[in-house]
Amino acid sequence: MNYVSKIFSGLVAVAAMTIFTSCDKERSGATGWSYNEEENGGFERQEYVEQETGPGLVLVEGGTFTMGRVEDDLNFTWDNIPRRVTVSSFYMDETEVTNQYWLDYLHWLRLVYSDTYPEIINRALPDTNIWREVTEYNEPMVDYYLRHPAFRDYPVVGVSWLQASDYCVWRTDRVNEVILIREGLMNYNPTGQADEEHFTTDTYLAGQYQGDASAGGLKDYNPKGTGSRNVTMADGILLPRYRLPTEAEWEYAALGLIGNSFQELITDRRTYPWNGHYVRNDDNGGRFFGTIRANFVRGSGDYMGVAGYLNDNADITAPVYAYPPNDYGLYNMSGNVSEWVMDVYRPLSPEDKSEFRPYRGNVYKTKVLNSDGSVADKYDKNIYDVEGVIYFLQKYQEQAGAKLTAGDLTLLEQCNAKVAAATEKQKERKEDEAQDMMQECLDLITDSDSPIAPDLRDGVSDYIQNAPGELRTRNVTVEENIDRRNYRKSDYIDYVDGDFNSSIYYYEADKEQDKNRMYEWGVTTLVNDRARVYKGGNWRDRAYYTIPGTRRFLDERRSKSTLGFRCAMDRLGSPTGIGGKE
Repeated sequence: MNYVSKIFSGLVAVAAMTIFTSCDKERSGATGWSYNEEENGGFERQEYVEQETGPGLVLVEGGTFTMGRVEDDLNFTWDNIPRRVTVSSFYMDETEVTNQYWLDYLHWLRLVYSDTYPEIINRALPDTNIWREVTEYNEPMVDYYLRHPAFRDYPVVGVSWLQASDYCVWRTDRVNEVILIREGLMNYNPTGQADEEHFTTDTYLAGQYQGDASAGGLKDYNPKGTGSRNVTMADGILLPRYRLPTEAEWEYAALGLIGNSFQELITDRRTYPWNGHYVRNDDNGGRFFGTIRANFVRGSGDYMGVAGYLNDNADITAPVYAYPPNDYGLYNMSGNVSEWVMDVYRPLSPEDKSEFRPYRGNVYKTKVLNSDGSVADKYDKNIYDVEGVIYFLQKYQEQAGAKLTAGDLTLLEQCNAKVAAATEKQKERKEDEAQDMMQECLDLITDSDSPIAPDLRDGVSDYIQNAPGELRTRNVTVEENIDRRNYRKSDYIDYVDGDFNSSIYYYEADKEQDKNRMYEWGVTTLVNDRARVYKGGNWRDRAYYTIPGTRRFLDERRSKSTLGFRCAMDRLGSPTGIGGKE
């Protein structure tokens, strides 16, 4: 065989091998068994490129930065001591959640719950009365800000931390539902979802929601299966949960130092989310030279500038795209409204939290399981915070005092009796019966003609913890974590700052009496386990609060006309994405 013939024969052999390999199934590098074949038992490996970017989100590439104070501490709180930390890549909303997005949320709640559980809709209503001030005329905002189309692209306000967290859960479910519909794995079902029979990501994954059965599923390669199956997280189709960003994530994203970095060198430190130390645009000769960069108060009594040249063009909040984004493409990280983050507030958190993904507020929960290991049935009723309702009823009666009529007092007595009975059932670990008692309490209120009934209905509704259709969860216990070293109990909110061992009473033997002794809420401080951090400046603030390192706190059940939020999402896999630096 001559030299040319040998080369030709070799090329033919290579081509044949290539064809054979490409036709062959992908095989496990560990066992050699092929994937996605029924003949060998149906081991599966799904095609996957990278995480889909959810609606409204932008990727924030993570890294290390100095978190905390970057200039003088004007309030002398000493609660944002500088510390270098690392934040993993994550996704974040490019804007604050708007009034339109919240109205969409309320519309869905009415579709699903209005016939049987109208109190759930009531729980989600923003507090529009937070616009009222005793020496200001703000009634138009009370009446129109949330619902009038003139404000639909403005940030929603009057939303508590708990309400914002509930919205994140709802948004996760609606995004994953529409992904399944887009992929042909589920059909729209607007009239078939009511009360507990509605789509949530968790109930779908647990096999407790099927939706319109006419939609197909994924091919099931398991020879013992039915030929098709529901989507699982292992398929890479569903997105992770929307959530509030952590304090570290929010601050890191607000600074946008990616615009000031060259390889591993950060060339310029930032005070604000933009370069320089000025709150005005200092691009000499540029179109916007001299304009204010964000929506905040420039000085005493100056909320928007002078007529004919309204500098920030906003007397209250502004549309969410009103000002240029930072280097991550995020709008209004320096003004407009302050924003809720996940963290529980402690003044010494910068010293206590880890240097990797720092966060305070972990409460570890797990799904409730049946004795055979299957997931327990989802809730078919409202689940109330019994202690919270007791607190509300006591405070209401104290504040109302002598104004209460005999009928009012009778209604309160009946409610207190139901709540007391629920407490006893909880002590007996009869949670379902306890929650039935709480629903009877609300039924008494809604059936009453007492003038205080609307107040009681609103107050009790605020303490709904879970709605029908959600999976049952519980706090993890010490006994199920025997020999575990990374954590043991469920609640670590007050870890090393507020727990018994960190208080001045650490030497006492009787620890059972301890209930966060370091922070005497309502006596010496307003800090407790419900105090949540919020970040950033707002339309009522001076420029100091537009610095990302500043931090403030508010009770998770309260809200303000200057406080909104935006959602975040975990980034899974590569921190940079396709085409990024690996």
